[in-house]
Amino acid sequence: MNKYVKGIIVIATFIILIGGYYYYLSNFKTKPTEEAPAKVSEIQKLLLKNLDKDYPPTPKEVAKLYADITLAYYTEGCSDEEFAELAALMRELFDVELRDNTDNDVYLSNLRAEVNSLKAQGNTISSYSISSSTDVEFFTKDNHDCARLNIAFTIKNVSKNVAISKEVFILRKDINGHWKIFGWALAKDQDG
Repeated sequence: MNKYVKGIIVIATFIILIGGYYYYLSNFKTKPTEEAPAKVSEIQKLLLKNLDKDYPPTPKEVAKLYADITLAYYTEGCSDEEFAELAALMRELFDVELRDNTDNDVYLSNLRAEVNSLKAQGNTISSYSISSSTDVEFFTKDNHDCARLNIAFTIKNVSKNVAISKEVFILRKDINGHWKIFGWALAKDQDG
C-alpha cells in the first residue's frame, strides 16, 4: 500500500507540474522589446524647436524655418492653439525692430485674416524654394551685417492652377550673432 501511495503522490505531483507549466505558458505575456516611437506631425516638430538652444545658423536656415512655419499654417488640422504657437515661433525669427512694429495680438489677428482669406479663395501654399547659398547676398548697412535672399512660394488653388509668389527677404545679425528677419517684400519680377 505504501507503494501505491508513493505512486499516486508522484503521479499527482507530475500532473500538477504539467498543469502549472501549461497555465504559465498560456498566460505568459512577452514584454514589448521597444515601442515604436509615436509619429510626430510636421506642426509638432516645429513646435518642439527651442530657438534659445538651437537657433538656425545661417540666413538660409532662418528663411527655411520661416517657410516651414508658413506651410504649416495651411496644413489640414492646424488647431487655433497650434496656429498661435507657430506665430509666436515665427516672431522669434523677427528682428527686434520688426517685432516691435506690431503688437503680438494684432500680428496674430492679421496673420489669421491673411491665411483665412487665402483659404477662403480656395488657395493654399503647397511648397517653397529658397535661394541657393551662393545666391545669398551679404552686405553691411548702418554697421549691421545683413543678408538678402529670395523665397518662392507655390500657391495652388482648387482648380489645380499654380501661381508663384516671389518674396525678397532682408535678414540682419543681432547682438547675439543670430540672423533675424528684418523685413520682406514681393519681388519686382512677379512673372509666376
